Amino acid sequence: MGTFRLTQLGEQIREEIAKMILSEKIKDPRVSTFLSINRVEVVADLSYAKVYVSSFMNDKQTEKGVEGLQSAAGFIQSTLSKKLRLRQFPKLTFIVDTSIKEGIDMVNKLNALESESNNS
Repeated sequence: MGTFRLTQLGEQIREEIAKMILSEKIKDPRVSTFLSINRVEVVADLSYAKVYVSSFMNDKQTEKGVEGLQSAAGFIQSTLSKKLRLRQFPKLTFIVDTSIKEGIDMVNKLNALESESNNS
């Protein structure tokens, strides 16, 4: 499968999982509507897909949410395979993504440095 199609499939999977989280179709209590799916990387042979999850909640709550998503992975895969109609649907692996939080921390540090230099 071409790179463009893999990217497109990853985007479709990302959108569908996000819709499932927001509509609370995933019944696991650890899965919060504050979880967001950043990106999905699908392997070329469609055997696996890494789903990167982040949140503005604290790290422990985010990790619990990802554990909830991982335990519901079978349900999510079966639901998505019916919607997307692929011959082989990738096995989903959920991973905590801290890049957004790290980016916000970096911006806050830069703003603090800038305000210090302006006050000097």
